[in-house]
Amino acid sequence: MRKIKEALRLHSLRLKQQQIAAGCSISQSTVCEYLQAAQVAGLSWPEIAALDERALTARLFPERAAALRRSQYPPPDFAAMQQELQTHKHVTLQLLWEEYRQTWPNGYRYSRFCELYQRWRSQQDVVLRQQHRAGEKVFIDWAGDTVPVWDRQTGEPRPAAIFVAVLGASSYTFAQPRWTQTLPDWIGAHIDAFEFFGGVPEIAVPDNPKTGVRKACRYEPDLNRTYQEMAAHYGLAVVPARPAKPRDKAKVEAAVLVVERWILAALRRHRFFSLGALEEAIAELLERLNNRPFRKRQGTRRTLFETLDRPALRPLPGERFQYGEWRTARVNIDYHIEFERHCYSVPYQLTGQQVELRASAATVEIFHRGVRVASHVRSRVPYQATTVAEHRPRSHQKHLEWTPSRLIHWAASVGPSTAAVVERILASKPHPEMGFRSCLGILRLAKQYSPERMEAAAERALILKACSYQSLKSMLERGLDRLPVEPAPPSRPAVEHENLRGADYFDTPTLQ
Repeated sequence: MRKIKEALRLHSLRLKQQQIAAGCSISQSTVCEYLQAAQVAGLSWPEIAALDERALTARLFPERAAALRRSQYPPPDFAAMQQELQTHKHVTLQLLWEEYRQTWPNGYRYSRFCELYQRWRSQQDVVLRQQHRAGEKVFIDWAGDTVPVWDRQTGEPRPAAIFVAVLGASSYTFAQPRWTQTLPDWIGAHIDAFEFFGGVPEIAVPDNPKTGVRKACRYEPDLNRTYQEMAAHYGLAVVPARPAKPRDKAKVEAAVLVVERWILAALRRHRFFSLGALEEAIAELLERLNNRPFRKRQGTRRTLFETLDRPALRPLPGERFQYGEWRTARVNIDYHIEFERHCYSVPYQLTGQQVELRASAATVEIFHRGVRVASHVRSRVPYQATTVAEHRPRSHQKHLEWTPSRLIHWAASVGPSTAAVVERILASKPHPEMGFRSCLGILRLAKQYSPERMEAAAERALILKACSYQSLKSMLERGLDRLPVEPAPPSRPAVEHENLRGADYFDTPTLQ
C-alpha cells in the first residue's frame, strides 16, 4: 500500500512511468495499473494523501475489497483457546483447529490458523520496560544453585544457599552464602546487604518465600512479623512481587544468572570446608563482577553505584537490628507461657488470654494487644520456670513468703512457749512444709486470743505433749488454758515376782 501512494505521489511530480517503477522497485505494468485505477476513481494526489490504506484500497479497487470481505471468516476465539491449552495438558493446536473446522468448514487452514494464533499470543505477552530511580529499589532472591561445604570429620557435604540482592538503578550486586533459607538467615542477609551498600533504599522487592511472606497475595500480601519489624527499623517498605510473576523482579532474576555464571561457575573446582572460606571466595569474585565493564554501555556496576545509588541511599540507623522471633501463645492456668520448653510468667490477670511473644538472643518479651506486659532474660534451661513475684496473685505471694524461720520468728513474738510449739510441729514432720498449715492455723488463733492465753495454752500443750493446731484450739475454746496444769502421776516401779518371766525367757529355744 505504501508503494501505491508513493507511485501516485511521484506521478504528481510528473515523472515518467519508467522512472516511477525504478523508484518504487515495482514493474512498469503495475505502475500503469495504479495510475489507471486512480484515473477511474477520479482521485488526485492531494485527496490521495489524506486517505488511509483501507480507504484508498476501497476507492481504487472496490471489487478486490469486496472479494476480500467475502473471503474473511470470523476469527477464532484465541482467548478461549489459550484457556483450554493451559487447563488441559493434553489439548493441542491440532485438536483445536479440527474443532474450529467443524464449525467453519471453509475456514482457515491449519498453517494460517497457527500463524494467527501465534500473532495473537505475541501481542498478549508484551513486557513493560521498568525505569528504576536511583536509590529507590533493591531486588532480592535466593540463587537456584547451592555450593557444597564439606565436613572435615565426616566427609559429607552440606549445601549452602546463596543470597542475592541488586540495586535497581546501577545493578550493583551483593551475594552471600547462608546455611539455610530460614528466617534468621533471611533477616541476617538483608542486614549484611544494607551494610554492604552503605545505606538503605526505599523499597525492597523480594519473591514470596514463606520466611518473608506468610500469605502470598496479588493485592494484599501478609508479611512475616519479624520481617516487617526489620523493615520498620530500617525505614524500608517491602513490596513483594506478584505470585508467579518473576518479571516483577526481573532485575534480580538477571543478577542471579550473572552470579551463577561469573561466581558459582568459577568456584566449581574449589572445595570449601567452612562457610567463612566460601564467603571470602565469593566476596573476591563479587568485587571483580561489580568492577567488570559493561558490554553495551560505558562504565561498570561500581561506577554507576557511586554516581547514582550511593548518593540517593538513606543512611543506616545508629543501631543494628536485633533479630527477634515472634510467636503467639495462650497463658496457662499457672500464669506462665512456654517457649522452647522453658516457662515465663505473665501477670496472672492474663490467664487464658492469647499473647504475643518476641524472643531475641538475650530477652523474651511478652505483649498483649500491642502493650508489653512482661520481659525476662532468656533462659535455655528446659523444664524450668522464670517467674516474677509481682506476676503472682497476692494470696500466692503470701503463701510463698512463709518459711520455717519466719514462722518461728513470728511465734517468738507471742512468747517462748508458742515458739517452742511451732518448732516442735515443724520438727515432727518429714518435711517442714507439711507443718506450715498447722502453724498458720496457730497464727489465726493468735489474732483471736490474747498473747497471755496463747502462751498459757502453748505451755499446757508442751506439758501434755499435745502440740497441734486442734489441741490449742480446743484448749482456748474450752478455757482450759486458765486451769492449772495437773502434774502427771508418778510412774510406778516395776514389779518383781518369781512367776513373772523376763525377756530372756523368750530367747530360749522351745523343745519340740
